[in-house]
Amino acid sequence: MTRQQLVEEIRKKQSYLCVGLDTDITKIPKHLLAAADPVFEFNRMIIDATKDYCVSYKINTAFYEALGRRGWDSMEKTVDYIGKSHFTIADAKRGDIGNTSTQYAKAFFETLNFDAITVAPYMGSDSVKPFLEYKHKWTILLGLTSNPGAQDFELQPAGNGLLYEKVLTTAAQWGTPENLMYVVGATQADSFTAIRSLTPDHFYLVPGVGAQGGSLKEISAKAMNKDVGLLVNASRAVIFAGNGEDFAEKAAEAAKTYAQEMAGYLK
Repeated sequence: MTRQQLVEEIRKKQSYLCVGLDTDITKIPKHLLAAADPVFEFNRMIIDATKDYCVSYKINTAFYEALGRRGWDSMEKTVDYIGKSHFTIADAKRGDIGNTSTQYAKAFFETLNFDAITVAPYMGSDSVKPFLEYKHKWTILLGLTSNPGAQDFELQPAGNGLLYEKVLTTAAQWGTPENLMYVVGATQADSFTAIRSLTPDHFYLVPGVGAQGGSLKEISAKAMNKDVGLLVNASRAVIFAGNGEDFAEKAAEAAKTYAQEMAGYLK
């Protein structure tokens, strides 16, 4: 999906919601465990319930990899089921020496056909550029994350600024706003104004709204640009909004609430 197509979907739906399919098999409703593929069945029903309120789905691959081959099968079926109507993100946080990153890129962009993948930048340009070589695919680089450990490296001084700032400005030279996004955690709202000044045209994938307590209002006020420039992710707050047989309806209600709030900020 191109940047123009993504922006058009956001404007059409009046939503920049990304639903995170962090599908923990121990938390899905018990009645689904009898299905041939409980994880996919859960995802299918969540997608059907939320697709009108979001523009993107983010699959945290750890929840699928933990299940071995059947988990990968569930993930592949989920991506195929979503199709090309929504922007699909593999939250895989890959990044290794060039020839290895080339294989990671092939796995997620060709074999699984995701639109985007999250990438760790620690090893530098040669670990990131293989992902950026794919036309109409996106690399989503870890920028400033919402976890407590961000203090260990990301928020440490580096030259005239902080390390995460150096990551943002350096990586901006590797790609363009057409194929490079950044992960910026919602719990880092105080930093959004400075981050936007460093990368005025890029999209941000923003986790941490909902269960982690990030403020959608504050993020939207500080980080939105002329093309919106935001994909705000909600995972547990949507997909586990209910745990009974009406779980999909509860998920739809949660997604709709986010979308309605977003529509207000887009006016």
